[in-house]
Amino acid sequence: MYYWYFLLFCEKEFGNASAARARKLSAIKGLYKYLVTKRGLIENNPSVNIETPKKRKSLPKHLTLEESVLLLNTVGRDTECKPEMRLRNYTMITLFLNCGMRLSELVGINIGDIDKQLRSVRVVGKGDKERIIYLNDACKAVLSEYLPVRTAPDKKHIPTKALFLSTRSTRISNRAVQWTVEKYLKAAGLEYRHFSVHKLRHTAATLMYQSGGVDVRVLKEILGHEQLNTTQIYTHVANSDIEKAMSRSPLANVSPDDMLRSMPFDSITGEDASVGRDDVEDHDDED
Repeated sequence: MYYWYFLLFCEKEFGNASAARARKLSAIKGLYKYLVTKRGLIENNPSVNIETPKKRKSLPKHLTLEESVLLLNTVGRDTECKPEMRLRNYTMITLFLNCGMRLSELVGINIGDIDKQLRSVRVVGKGDKERIIYLNDACKAVLSEYLPVRTAPDKKHIPTKALFLSTRSTRISNRAVQWTVEKYLKAAGLEYRHFSVHKLRHTAATLMYQSGGVDVRVLKEILGHEQLNTTQIYTHVANSDIEKAMSRSPLANVSPDDMLRSMPFDSITGEDASVGRDDVEDHDDED
């Protein structure tokens, strides 16, 4: 029972959502499982029958196509950044928006992971699992400009083979990439949307599915998901699409005013109707 009070306390006092409470409960369950099975300090696991708080299913936040183009244009117009760093930043965000990479995957790319014909890139995802991501024309174009700069003679002395370097000529860090993306989101006027680096991955997946017509099973392989149900979160339909679908109904343009004006009043009230409402069988439940 005290677990329930603890979770309630976390919700009321700390404002923890169901996902945060589920993580804390998972830690508690893991501790008791360890004490029972590994150490043998207690006989029974008191947390085994506790129900995990149900997570609220929410649609992934993503940039629209127009916002994605705006973000790229903002990077390209950054006059405060050195040309080499601007090209690096543009390349990183292009890969995020087109390939749906995770942050760690992009940071971990080495020069040798890029196919010599710029057809594909090898990334290391969760669980150290490698996968090949094929590059589209936008990625090929920006990499064809960035790679000569990255492999220029003045970079030969750099020991790391990382594709993306920091200002200190070391592999760029996760936080540096996050800061870069946040900087350009703010410059593009998109800061109020509370986007993050991971939202660029959501954007790539959503645009490929909704606008590109990519099959969800193919999308699963592109994103490196283990389970198809993880990928199916991107199969949500935009509200605008729902609105358009409703407007395409063949009855959408039938005006009730026109129909009622053309109908005698007594036919509406049913005074001359030979069959009453109660005489008609109700078949509503059959649908």
